[in-house]
Amino acid sequence: MNWLDGYPVLTCTVVGWLVSSLLKIPFTYFVHRKIDLKQAFGTGGMPSSHSALMVSTTLGIGLFQGFNAPEFALAIAVSMIVLYDAAGVRRQAGIHAERINMIIKELFEGKPLQEDDLKVMLGHSPLEVTGGVLTGILTALFVWLVWPK
Repeated sequence: MNWLDGYPVLTCTVVGWLVSSLLKIPFTYFVHRKIDLKQAFGTGGMPSSHSALMVSTTLGIGLFQGFNAPEFALAIAVSMIVLYDAAGVRRQAGIHAERINMIIKELFEGKPLQEDDLKVMLGHSPLEVTGGVLTGILTALFVWLVWPK
């Protein structure tokens, strides 16, 4: 007996997150020609795991509990916040971190700094968020199709 038996929405959530996280490895290789296993569980990258997780959960609720369920409406609202945050706020924070790092390096050129650089890969491009949305939709539909009815 599988630990996810009886939990189809949770299965959609876990599968959506896992698939999107693992897809980051070949996408990173395709773009940068290097294998980076840490990319699978880090922030940023293609596809957005946050987006895939929320969309697969939301669609799973709709498919398994009904699109008129109150949980579906709540999931839509949370998904909208997560998608906006992934492509907007966190992306801008990453851009700011990149520019601050550049300023620090220019100010202290030739002298090593003791502080670590700010993390630049905080957010996602709109394409990465779209990739996460598509991954979430496809994984939730896959789980729904194979789930015993």
